[in-house]
Amino acid sequence: MINSLEVLETNTMILKENLDVRTITMGINLMDCADSDIDRFNENIYNKITTKAKDLVKVGEDIEKKYGVPIVNKRISITPIAIAASSTKTDSYVSIAKTLDRAAKEVGVNFIGGFSAIVSKGMTESDKKLIKSIPEALATTERVCSSVNVGSTKTGINMDAVKLLGSTIKETAVLTKDSDSIGCAKFVVFCNAPDDNPFMAGAFHGVSEADAIINVGVSGPGVVKKALETCRGKDFEELCETIKKTAFKITRVGQLVAKEASKALDVPFGIIDLSLAPTPAIGDSIAEILQEIGVDYVGAPGTTAALALLNDQVKKGGVMASSYVGGLSGAFIPVSEDQGMINAVNKGALTIEKLEAMTCVCSVGLDMIAIPGKTKESTISGIIADEMAIGMINQKTTAVRVIPVIGKDVGDQAEFGGLLGYAPLMPVNEFGCDRLINRGGRIPAPIHSFKN
Repeated sequence: MINSLEVLETNTMILKENLDVRTITMGINLMDCADSDIDRFNENIYNKITTKAKDLVKVGEDIEKKYGVPIVNKRISITPIAIAASSTKTDSYVSIAKTLDRAAKEVGVNFIGGFSAIVSKGMTESDKKLIKSIPEALATTERVCSSVNVGSTKTGINMDAVKLLGSTIKETAVLTKDSDSIGCAKFVVFCNAPDDNPFMAGAFHGVSEADAIINVGVSGPGVVKKALETCRGKDFEELCETIKKTAFKITRVGQLVAKEASKALDVPFGIIDLSLAPTPAIGDSIAEILQEIGVDYVGAPGTTAALALLNDQVKKGGVMASSYVGGLSGAFIPVSEDQGMINAVNKGALTIEKLEAMTCVCSVGLDMIAIPGKTKESTISGIIADEMAIGMINQKTTAVRVIPVIGKDVGDQAEFGGLLGYAPLMPVNEFGCDRLINRGGRIPAPIHSFKN
């Protein structure tokens, strides 16, 4: 039973502390759209997406009006195209990306994710076509997001794919150089990618999912930060209890929205992803939470410990609020989308090396990091390999979304606009790793992967 105090608390969180439901994401299975003819395949996927998701935006808006809860994004995730299009006779999947973009615009969603491939153990011809198509696909569409999973704890890391993606990211950067290489902001490389992630750019509809599903991603860094202001000078027990209770309240809001959307759309409810996801808005920052816990700037000694504490308590509070928690769940630490992170970079407190250490305990990994456009392809591949190794060894999801901004260097700033914000370019270690990246093959799975 919801009492009046809880209603007032929720209203305060929405009006003053930036509480929102970051996204309602409808996952759609495209396997039944398969066809050897590229035109028929495109027609099939367009028709299925625009039929299944035709009411998604309206339902989201109706829920916003009914409960007064802001729902920032309405999104779609689809079966990885490298799987769904595997029987299609074509040399390029760019036309598929354009069809997805057209369908997304028709139904009015912000993004559509799933121009993706799963290649952690090897690449099919369809996977290779997908990866080859990524630069042009992201340069010629507005709402399409792409991802490639190159590793897992069970299979190891596909270093052939890692090498290929270094050049893919660089080519995407060149093709979108007039917009500060923004194409790279719509692409992410994963290790241990989840099947049910509602957040872009890494969302896709896994093959283990139902024909259609509703997943909801909640946020609320500002709410957590405000709650922690009451804990200044208190011990860790009280600090942790405050985070857990706040995460519980945030997740309950997401659960309500998810159930309402599921009922209205007649689509099964999947999961709540209770990640704390920042925005460029003042006060909506993960970095400010870490500062409230006790570091001067993100990157100072103690930052990784503070982030580990935050991530764990968010999950503990969230799982008590919903029986179906999934996706990534925890705390995102993107640079461009978090004003506190940007400030830390500008102060010299935060480096890529420290961010990499923090990814051992956050919900994903190196996210929305602008780097010099002159960065070598092999160096980008090396950054990916390091982050994939963290995920593989620690049995967690990790990801890399780096943006080599063509024509800019350290000291410059990249402007992405909207939810993606802006970012100062961060220096990258200039010592090479060419011999490592050029070895080819696969890094084997770790010994603790053998649990059958």
